[in-house]
Order: sequence, then structure tokens, then C-alpha cells
Amino acid sequence: MALHWLEAMLPLGIIAGMLCVMGNAQYYIHRAAHGRPKHIGNDLWDVAMERRDKKLVDQASSSN
Repeated sequence: MALHWLEAMLPLGIIAGMLCVMGNAQYYIHRAAHGRPKHIGNDLWDVAMERRDKKLVDQASSSN
């Protein structure tokens, strides 16, 4: 009778496992598509600044 909480461990393990699988699937799909892991907290502003920085670096290297 004291181990009735043990019944909840199997469903909890299944749910936790599926969450881990979904998170890892997103990671590997994004890495396969873009060649690098997705940065956490990367929003549209960060993407725009990354494009701007790349453009500036390309301009500086082409002028040299």
C-alpha cells in the first residue's frame, strides 16, 4: 500500500522521455538544416544584426 505513488512513475517516465525526444529532434533537424545549433533566445533582431555583421565583414574583406 505504501508504494501507490510508484504507479505514476511509468507514465511520468514516458512523458519525460517524449519531451526529451521532441527537444532533441528539433536540435538535430535545425543543425542538419543550418549546419550549426540554434542559439537560445535568437529572435528577429538577433538575426538582423547577424546579417548586418556578416555584410560589414564581407565589405571590409572585399575592400582589402
